Amino acid sequence: MRGANRPPTRASAIALRRPPWQGQGSQREGQARVRAAETVTFGGGGLDRAAHLRSDPGALARSWSNAAARVLPLWRDKPLFAGGALGWIEPRHALVRDRRNGAIFLGLAGGAARFAIDMSDWQPEEMPDTLGAFVDISEQHHPDLPDDHRFAELRRGMTWLTPLEAELAATARGLIAWQKSHRFCARCGADSALAQAGWQRVCPACGAHHFPRTDPVVIMLILRGNSVLLGRSPGWPERMYSLLAGFVEPGETVEAAVRREVWEEAGIKVGPVDYLASQPWPFPASLMIGCRGVATSETITVDPVEIDDALWVSRERMLAIFAGEDDTILPARQGAIARFILSHWLADRLS
Repeated sequence: MRGANRPPTRASAIALRRPPWQGQGSQREGQARVRAAETVTFGGGGLDRAAHLRSDPGALARSWSNAAARVLPLWRDKPLFAGGALGWIEPRHALVRDRRNGAIFLGLAGGAARFAIDMSDWQPEEMPDTLGAFVDISEQHHPDLPDDHRFAELRRGMTWLTPLEAELAATARGLIAWQKSHRFCARCGADSALAQAGWQRVCPACGAHHFPRTDPVVIMLILRGNSVLLGRSPGWPERMYSLLAGFVEPGETVEAAVRREVWEEAGIKVGPVDYLASQPWPFPASLMIGCRGVATSETITVDPVEIDDALWVSRERMLAIFAGEDDTILPARQGAIARFILSHWLADRLS
């Protein structure tokens, strides 16, 4: 490990600069930098959310009946896939045509409406024991659909999708999960009703309006010289490590959350913090806020309640990990913002 008073190396000097999407330059350069930050999975798909249609029942009914409209079924939070794409079906299909009252309007794609429905009431012949697990490779096939149409875990299939399909899938999963977990009014406890095409719930008893929740989570690239801080949570697959992360607390800034979480989990002090990129993470309702922080200490003291392990990993070793040449550490999963940030760090794209 490098001492705290050692002059910064070239790698650490690069890491301390602002990320490309925060630098100075022309408006065109600034737009290009923003697009770079939004290339993370679930980010920047270009979905037209058409929020003005959510309160227009007539327009929604016409959109549902349009021949170009499509519906994405989800079962137990698992979207329908058809090969390497989402398994869109027509609104007139027998599986979905009677479910319009409970459909969620996702927005417009290519000018055509996209909806999502929850089919969790369907019972397959075999129920997997991996539902809700960190890794669920099971697939479910409905007998009324073609053989290549199967419900699969979005974490597994997210890297198969185009940016627009990934955004649609994340929106659908997040809204359906929220609808199921917030059925009752948080003010009076009465059964609430779906409103605004799935984007609100309204309580008929007390009149309260409830909106989908998003939980801010900081995930941080903590650097010390040429090394990055990694950790692993209880229950993760063997050898899997990633960047440290944690929820932002009420009354807390993003920067303060980064410093608090790193201190609580690993006993590391953090100085300057800046923003890198964000990622919607609908498992079930997080917004991952990617940040970079500069460690001002290096001795790790793990809180076993928070994480199982933490360690400093050099850039050279991280390259070997990404190449599959390290027998002790697996890289963060494909599609996750941790992988995105680490890849950019290794490629010197944070400068």
